[in-house]
Amino acid sequence: MGRKVLTIDDDISFRRVVEYNLQEEGYEVLTAATGEEGLRLFEEHRPELVITDMKMPGMDGLRVLKEIKEGSPETLVIIITAFGAVDSAVEAMKLGAYDYITKPFNRDELKLIVRKALQLSSLSEENRQLRTKLTEKIDFRNIVGISRGMEKVFEMVRRVADTEATVLISGESGTGKELVARAIHALSSRKNAPFITINCAAIPRDLLESELFGHVKGAFTGAIRDKRGKFQMAEGGTFFLDEVGELPLELQPKLLRALQERVVEPVGGDVPDNLDVRIVAATNLDLEKAIAAGTFREDLYYRLSVIPIHLPPLRGRKEDIPLLLRHFALKHGCGNVTFVDNVVDALANYSWPGNVRELENTVERLLIMRNDDAISLDELPEKILAGGKVGNRLIISLPDDGYSLEQLEREIVLEALERNNWNQTSAARFLRIPRHVIIYRMEKYGIMAPERAR
Repeated sequence: MGRKVLTIDDDISFRRVVEYNLQEEGYEVLTAATGEEGLRLFEEHRPELVITDMKMPGMDGLRVLKEIKEGSPETLVIIITAFGAVDSAVEAMKLGAYDYITKPFNRDELKLIVRKALQLSSLSEENRQLRTKLTEKIDFRNIVGISRGMEKVFEMVRRVADTEATVLISGESGTGKELVARAIHALSSRKNAPFITINCAAIPRDLLESELFGHVKGAFTGAIRDKRGKFQMAEGGTFFLDEVGELPLELQPKLLRALQERVVEPVGGDVPDNLDVRIVAATNLDLEKAIAAGTFREDLYYRLSVIPIHLPPLRGRKEDIPLLLRHFALKHGCGNVTFVDNVVDALANYSWPGNVRELENTVERLLIMRNDDAISLDELPEKILAGGKVGNRLIISLPDDGYSLEQLEREIVLEALERNNWNQTSAARFLRIPRHVIIYRMEKYGIMAPERAR
């Protein structure tokens, strides 16, 4: 069948003429005698084009136009008016009608206006699809993965990007939290506005308030002029609060107010600035533990984690490593380089405490120091060849910005359990600790055996 057109008119003979002429052009034509019947048919069949008379008993053409445009703004509507009813036609155009046609009109005039309308509809849909494909291609180009965990991340990003909900991205250091934040921004309606970032752990405590909220001249020694904060710089766009778990406790109420009331008050000022900013935050800390320890406000946590997204560690998505190797080789201009199978296996068997960031650094070193375009096993760092161990000393590659001792302990317990097929006695023996100690650590860190191992 051809493309669907709905005609609404209380004149049966007129409907039949329009139906015949449009069917002759290959269109599938639906007809209705009243506005109410027309809206029912529209909801059932969703035609691309609606042709409606202006004057009808009951619901008139303007009301039909409004109802259709409210629920389906992309649908094109042509209004039929009586000769000389210019005011009604102008009002219809203001409400979103594609065009109007006055009675009486000839068949060629009708066919031409319908053909042009449907050509515009096709072009708009094609452009929408191209924009969607292009956006997805651009925004996920630096986030690589086919693992189940990463597919969940991609799906969450697509679903929440074009909303105003605050997002909290959690995950270990080096998992790519900022890349996800940038993807959320680039897929949103704010993509053409600023994406501003701040690392709450990297700025001295006494400067952080001014960096976040700005200050007025004379607010403190050295404040020689007014300064906009990061919040103000992100106006209309997205503000990414990295390592938000490190935010000092005394600044947390001010951040909470900014989230709740969408206003910020510069240091030393008494006039709040209104905000139009989308907030995305990230942390590598367990904020629920921080709440229990009294270092993070519970109300702020719930304000930040309206939409939580968790990034899995690299050791939990090792099927992504071959893709990441290829991605980093291309990124560093070495698309002709290959990694032989035993090299890929060795890299997959390493625990990657520094996650994707550590893998990229390793790949970059391998590319620089390689002997030829095939990376061989003997070119790998000793710690990777040893599976993380050399002699009797555990070789750990810690990220430059530090690492949680508790997180490290959790990883060691998890690694021991996985190596021993989740047998607690064997894992305890492997770690040279009593069995009850490993059970305690599992409870402490919420480690549960997978169903296959139970």
